[in-house]
Amino acid sequence: MQFCVRTTGIILSAVLLSVPVAGAQPYPVKPVRVVIPHGPGGTNDIAGRIVFQKMSEQMGQQFLVENRVGAGSVIGETHFATVPPDGYAVMVHSTTLVSNAVMSRNLPYDSRKVFLGVTPLAAQIGIVGVHPSLPARSVKELVGLARARPGAVAYASAGNGSYTHMAMAYFNSLAGTQMLHVPFKGGGAAAIGLASGEAQVYVASYATYRPFIDRKQVRLLGVVSTERLKSLPELPTVSEAGVPGYDFSSWVGVFVPAGTPRPIIDTLHAAIGKALESPDVQKRFESLVLEPLYSTPEQFAKRLQADYAKYEKISKLLGPIGAN
Repeated sequence: MQFCVRTTGIILSAVLLSVPVAGAQPYPVKPVRVVIPHGPGGTNDIAGRIVFQKMSEQMGQQFLVENRVGAGSVIGETHFATVPPDGYAVMVHSTTLVSNAVMSRNLPYDSRKVFLGVTPLAAQIGIVGVHPSLPARSVKELVGLARARPGAVAYASAGNGSYTHMAMAYFNSLAGTQMLHVPFKGGGAAAIGLASGEAQVYVASYATYRPFIDRKQVRLLGVVSTERLKSLPELPTVSEAGVPGYDFSSWVGVFVPAGTPRPIIDTLHAAIGKALESPDVQKRFESLVLEPLYSTPEQFAKRLQADYAKYEKISKLLGPIGAN
């Protein structure tokens, strides 16, 4: 299932301008909470703030970001599972939503039923980064080093069962390495952990790494997608650089509670599309190596179904990953 990466030419309907809700004033008539189950500084937080800041400007109503962090984003998810489906709370989340549903068997909700995707916002192309103290300047060298020192090389994650956790657990599985898992409270905290040397390896987006790249606190080795990034063509894919067959590309998307009225979903969807078309949003995304993604709720639902199936297969391949 492919998303529309280029948002140019999105046709916005009149639903963007006003949507009557039960005879009341057009939506939204009060501030909307934007729940992000990840800490400040990560891709979800950055992409969400860029887009919803623009939506505040365009719609004349505030979209207020709330970072609810912890337990690999489960704390934020659990909170969002209880909000009313009235359009006044939305969630910005990543493929970690899928990995949590697959790996966390005791969640008090069924992600497939309680969260409804509106549209993706951006492709989340992870990059394997290492702390400069680690004597590995390529994926091949990282694999060789990790094989020679089982358990001595530590990798960071945004929490147990998160996308970043599964990305490296899958790397371990295909590469035949035994790197040690060090979970942090969110992607931003994990990036700080890598930059400070608390962990030696991490998978994150360029947007997450950027402050540390400028300070030379991280070295980038390879991207986790099947193709090189157009904006960073010098970086090889992990697959071509030493772990054949590796692919763990992801996305950042917007969700509402199941049962949210379709007119409200349509308003949000159209407004997000307009924000993604904005030249300043596109410029900021480009500077952070974020590729805009936009699709219909139905297309997003198909992608989610495919991802749930993919992650189920990976979870069976990996087995319990709590200690990996």
